[in-house]
Amino acid sequence: MKQILCLANEPWSSSPSRTQQLISRLKQAQILYFYPASGPRDRTYRQPGQQVRPNITAYALPPILLDVDEKHKLLFQAGRKKLGRYIADKAARHHFRSPLLWTTSPEHVHMLNYLDYDGLVYDCDREWDDLPLDWEGSLAYAADVVFTASPLLRRRLTPCSSNIALVQNGVNYPLFANRDLGIQYDPLPHIQGPVLGWAGTINEDLDLDPLCYTAAAHPDWTFVLLGEVHPNRLIPKLKRLQNVLFPGPCALNEVPDWLYRCNVLMEFRQEDRADDGVISSRVYEYLSTGKPVVAMLWPDQVETFPDVIYGAHSQREFAKLCQHALDEPSEFVSQRRKDHGAAAAWPIRAGEVARILKIAGLL
Repeated sequence: MKQILCLANEPWSSSPSRTQQLISRLKQAQILYFYPASGPRDRTYRQPGQQVRPNITAYALPPILLDVDEKHKLLFQAGRKKLGRYIADKAARHHFRSPLLWTTSPEHVHMLNYLDYDGLVYDCDREWDDLPLDWEGSLAYAADVVFTASPLLRRRLTPCSSNIALVQNGVNYPLFANRDLGIQYDPLPHIQGPVLGWAGTINEDLDLDPLCYTAAAHPDWTFVLLGEVHPNRLIPKLKRLQNVLFPGPCALNEVPDWLYRCNVLMEFRQEDRADDGVISSRVYEYLSTGKPVVAMLWPDQVETFPDVIYGAHSQREFAKLCQHALDEPSEFVSQRRKDHGAAAAWPIRAGEVARILKIAGLL
């Protein structure tokens, strides 16, 4: 059985990340999944590994000084060496010998000298503007295979590697598409009139200006922002609007019922992801429902799904297209949207990853 060391960016979660979705479907591999400490006082790393799948064990890494840069060479190297020793120790306990190393961040380039591995994968799902360019360049150059989540990311890394494959984000298609008998319960039983929804984590970089404009212009519409709310400059303003609701987060299996309760689904711009061209899993979830989707686009952005998504370039156009989406005839392009979702199912994405790794002799 192939052995894989996975250096992830976030803890193993009941709401799976891209990394989880891909590696959890590599059934013929034994996997150790390592994720960063949540803070300098996090002692989770002292706990036994958590067996999250029959073939996957997850470990928290010990905390290190994250604000130490390469100018402080000794402290910088000491932190990475500490992580390397921890990972190597866990790998030895599980009898790992020269495994495949799966990396997900340019920061992981500093771990290469401290780990024993027999193949290197770099999965790039974003543009890392906050990290030195040479980190990612060095990691991509060293990798046997590089996966990218968008054509723009592939183009960016092409000078660093000749073995780049495009693997876009995906969706748990059956979860979001199998609602032929309607929603299992009505999360908004007292709401009358059109409902426009968004699902995901709200952070400071989410541009909610189109929502403010549209909600103020259409007080008879209800806007639902489902998910965890972090500080954002427009949250106080939105909470003063009676037609904007913040239900908070919910279990993943409840999200489809909220989406199916909506007449239109909305996608907003993420300021810190302006140049990566990555299609979020949320968009594929929307498409899988067959519901009309209205998305804000960047000025020069090429529309990925112009046949099934209403793309706006201004707040006024966003509000206008929301009205068009509400007026869309039932089943107009619903099946076409679902077909796009089905084509992006995670088993298909993971199958492509496994095929490429086998061709490269890494799996």
